[in-house]
Amino acid sequence: MNGIGSLARPPVEELFKPLQVGRIQVRNRLAFAPCTRQRSDLDGTPNDLNVEYYRQRSGAGLIVSEGIYPDDMGKGYLFSPGLCTESHVLGWRRVTDAVHAEGGAIFAQIMHVGRLSDPLMLPGGATPISASAVRPDPTARHYTVSCPRPKRPYPTPRALGAREVYDVIDHYKRCAQMADRAGFDGVEIHAASGYLPMQFLTPNTNQRDDEFGGSIEKRASFLLACVDAMSEVKGPGFVAVKVSPGWTFHDVFDDDPVGTYTHVGRELSKRQIAYLQVGNFGIQWDVFGTMRAAFDGPLMAVVGFTRARGAQAVASGAADLIGFGQGYMANPDLERRYENGWPLERPRLEAYYTQGAEGYTDYPRYEDSPLEGVVPVDEYPTPF
Repeated sequence: MNGIGSLARPPVEELFKPLQVGRIQVRNRLAFAPCTRQRSDLDGTPNDLNVEYYRQRSGAGLIVSEGIYPDDMGKGYLFSPGLCTESHVLGWRRVTDAVHAEGGAIFAQIMHVGRLSDPLMLPGGATPISASAVRPDPTARHYTVSCPRPKRPYPTPRALGAREVYDVIDHYKRCAQMADRAGFDGVEIHAASGYLPMQFLTPNTNQRDDEFGGSIEKRASFLLACVDAMSEVKGPGFVAVKVSPGWTFHDVFDDDPVGTYTHVGRELSKRQIAYLQVGNFGIQWDVFGTMRAAFDGPLMAVVGFTRARGAQAVASGAADLIGFGQGYMANPDLERRYENGWPLERPRLEAYYTQGAEGYTDYPRYEDSPLEGVVPVDEYPTPF
């Protein structure tokens, strides 16, 4: 079962034990996994809707925010939030204050899209940047529902010069400083889904011959340098990382993902980061087992988990935290539903990337649910 143990009667209570995660203790093993929803202001400032959305889901042991761009060149979508201006800091401070007032904890997911942007999104019509000048498949359609971005093929990116790579690392560090000022409990580097750190990690998108390209060790050096720089802000317990080993989303292809991510996991263990988020997106080899063996800190497992399977993973030691994305999206009180065995609402697919409260802050708590179209508590809440 891809590193996840099998128990006849999964002990649900395992999901409700506290856990030390970096500098904080979380009250349960349920994480609200990052779900980008494009509801911020056009300039990237979080607004009232964002405050209410995260406040509603504060019962999770840990919230990981949607992807936040660390500088203007990292933005890839309209209405996505940033963390590189004073307005961004103030907007996120309202979010973190609301989460903390409910007893919750929240990390900021830092997401630089690299080559997956467009000149229409970037300052002065700039060309997107990446590890190398390798264009994503211009014919590919990667999303089930269209995200708010220019409706045209990705352009060929510009390869960062060596000095520019260090500048981007500095931007990650500055973003961590702003996250601290905004009240976040930590930051998570998005090194999955084909975004910039994964563009450095993966051979087909990294064709460099300098200190940031070639061997596994050199390809991993950008991500590890970002971790080290951000750890200077408040220590390694303030920093986490997300990976998706072996996933080819956004045209990234690694002929030795086990070797790449075993090295990454071991190096992150040495650094004693807060946690490692690992997603298995239909990969046939044992992603969770491989990363559990390589990384000895708290491991968050995500993608497709039900209450029963999550409890199995925690009870068996395969994972320490379980991330629920669509489950928390449609059930702001997911932890109460899991604890009490109550049925689950389904997310509304058509409202994922619209603007406004519909399909965002209007999902009911159990007491207010019409209980129409719900699914049993131990099934996956497939979207309508």
